[in-house]
Amino acid sequence: MATGVQRRTRWERVAALELSPSRWEQAWARVHRGDFLLRAGLCLATAVVLCVVIRGWCPPFGFRAGQVLSREVVVRHPFEAVDPARTEAAREAARRQVRLVYQHNPRALEQLAASLEMAVREVLTAENWSAVPPQVWADFAPQTDGSPVDFEEESKQRFHKLKQLLAEDPELAEFRKSVADALAPFRERGLLAKQAPRLGQAGDEIEVYPVGRPDQRRIVKVADVVLGSGASLRSALRREFESAEVADCLYDWLDRRFRPSLQRDDEETKKAMDQAARAVGDEVVTYTVGEVLAPEGEPLKSEHIRLLRLEYEAAMAVRPWTQRLGRALAVIALICALFGLGAAYAVYREPRLTFSLGRLTAVLALLVATVALARWAASDPWRAELVPVLLFGQTIAIGYRREMALMLTAIASLILAMALGHGLAVLLLLLGVSTTAIVQLGRIRNRSKLIYVGLIAGLVAFPLTVVLAVLDNQPLNQAVWITALCNMLWTWGAGFLITGLLPFIEKAFGVLTDISLLELGDVSHPLLQQLVQRAPATYNHSITVGSIAEAAAEAIGARGLLVRVGAYYHDVGKMLKPTYFVENQSPANNRHDGLVPTMSTLVIIAHIKDGADLARQHGLPQQIIDFIEQHHGTTLVEYFYGRAHEQHQADPNNGISVDESLYRYPGPKPQTKEAGVLMLVDSVESASRSLVDPTPARIANLVRTIAERKLDDGQFDESGLTLRELRTIEESVTKSLIAMYHGRVKYPDQKTA
Repeated sequence: MATGVQRRTRWERVAALELSPSRWEQAWARVHRGDFLLRAGLCLATAVVLCVVIRGWCPPFGFRAGQVLSREVVVRHPFEAVDPARTEAAREAARRQVRLVYQHNPRALEQLAASLEMAVREVLTAENWSAVPPQVWADFAPQTDGSPVDFEEESKQRFHKLKQLLAEDPELAEFRKSVADALAPFRERGLLAKQAPRLGQAGDEIEVYPVGRPDQRRIVKVADVVLGSGASLRSALRREFESAEVADCLYDWLDRRFRPSLQRDDEETKKAMDQAARAVGDEVVTYTVGEVLAPEGEPLKSEHIRLLRLEYEAAMAVRPWTQRLGRALAVIALICALFGLGAAYAVYREPRLTFSLGRLTAVLALLVATVALARWAASDPWRAELVPVLLFGQTIAIGYRREMALMLTAIASLILAMALGHGLAVLLLLLGVSTTAIVQLGRIRNRSKLIYVGLIAGLVAFPLTVVLAVLDNQPLNQAVWITALCNMLWTWGAGFLITGLLPFIEKAFGVLTDISLLELGDVSHPLLQQLVQRAPATYNHSITVGSIAEAAAEAIGARGLLVRVGAYYHDVGKMLKPTYFVENQSPANNRHDGLVPTMSTLVIIAHIKDGADLARQHGLPQQIIDFIEQHHGTTLVEYFYGRAHEQHQADPNNGISVDESLYRYPGPKPQTKEAGVLMLVDSVESASRSLVDPTPARIANLVRTIAERKLDDGQFDESGLTLRELRTIEESVTKSLIAMYHGRVKYPDQKTA
């Protein structure tokens, strides 16, 4: 009978078969995917930003203070440089030419004139020279300059002249006016003592301003304000008084009682000097091609570095744009090539980094920040480029894998070495010290480990710096030992710094270190305490599962502590309806007796969603929530599915078929090896409680049966577990259960007294 279907020949069937695409075809298909192009564009943009950060269009400036050159460096491009010594000498000369500034207080002269009048009145009241009080006349006595003088005779003559001059002026009105007229010029410009200090090299002039008014300055000659110099106060007194003896007598009194009215204002003087120094331009020296900038075999000093920097900037200023563009493109191409190597590794070893655009963006941004900060910190005198690189490498090692951290740190070190231009020594130093720190970052079970990691890396940094200096033909002078010591101290500081940053790293990268896991595994956690109070049997089940699962995970090299803490929380959703689960039920009270199988299944399955919601409310990390959501995968609720099947067979005419999908957990299936371990251990531990006589053979058979059932159901397909690892897990779980159900010695019954 014809079926209407045309039969094909064997060759037609063979021709219709399609071979699976080759690796190149698969790669080409990935290239044409939109998400790949987006990530490639992000990496290209990062390469451009890194080129800008390291100024990739210009060759690096490869000199440091203390570096010993193997050859002398000469000028290749002429340039001008400021001569600091000559500039400072010119500015110092300008400072010395500034007039000193004084403030004038005329009240001192007024008080001096009043005191003179009182002294003169005491002299006039005496009838003769002998009656004048000695302490009063001592100030009127003549002053000697070393020549022999008849002191008593001179004093008597002065007394009689003064008495004779003022006899017709008993009220001293004319005397007062004459003294005031003599002191009038000094009330305006002030008066200095004869022992006034040297006033500088600004000629014989100073600037004077009244007290409180520095803006009202006037220039006066020094000779006009110094007591006893030239035609100053003595000359003024002789002009006002007819007798030279009286004028000299009054001058000697003023000279002895004199208090200067001018006081130097150091602040205003300094301002004037600084202003004059700023007005002096820089002394510029022109360096021509061929002049030696840095000698051979001598450590570079700060002045050498300054000149080398100026010559470098002059050379870069005349660099053609074609060379700049060519070098920038070469730098971008090299960085993209490094990114390509990193991507080839990450696709197979760290897929969560390549498939998550947010994670990729965060890592690239961290790389840019590390290079920028390290380039800034590498300048003299800090030379602390080790710190950002160490922090970057340890952060990636904590957030991802140590292998990934080593690769990304190598990329950052290569870019930095290219930016700093200090040769292979800097690259080897960065790689050596950061590798020493990264390889120690296995499991971080306490915060002191990060400090010890930094201490050990610092002990490596010290000799490595010395060895690299020797290989770079640097003499083992004081500068090398100081640099080695600084590198060791910087490395130790990075260890303490990463310890403080650890909580923020965990939150930013969504990772759980053993420290955080130990905190979450504390039985005093509020969520675990609620589980103890509401569903104690479920809590005991979780603790037992955690102990067995930890040993099984450790057996295959997975994170046992993560599995144990995940097991503690995997059934917290049962606390909302604890009596619907068999471990919390009494034998005579089963809540499911009055429910149809579909409703019972919904109640049982709901503990997954309830547990995830409770975990989010209590701020548990996503890794723990994944255990809650994945520990049943998409397995079948076999008990209620069997009851539904039995009811359908007993009444096949009800018209309702049993849909298997209604009796399966929503999933997802376990996505990690740890989640796969927890799924198997959870099922085996629950099933082992139903064994009447848990002998080792029965336990082993139970574990093998459940594992094969999960495997056949495809529950381990997405976990990454291999068959060898699955067998290892079975053996570990079997040993743990046998240890739990080990045989005990039967004691004879105790007899009552």
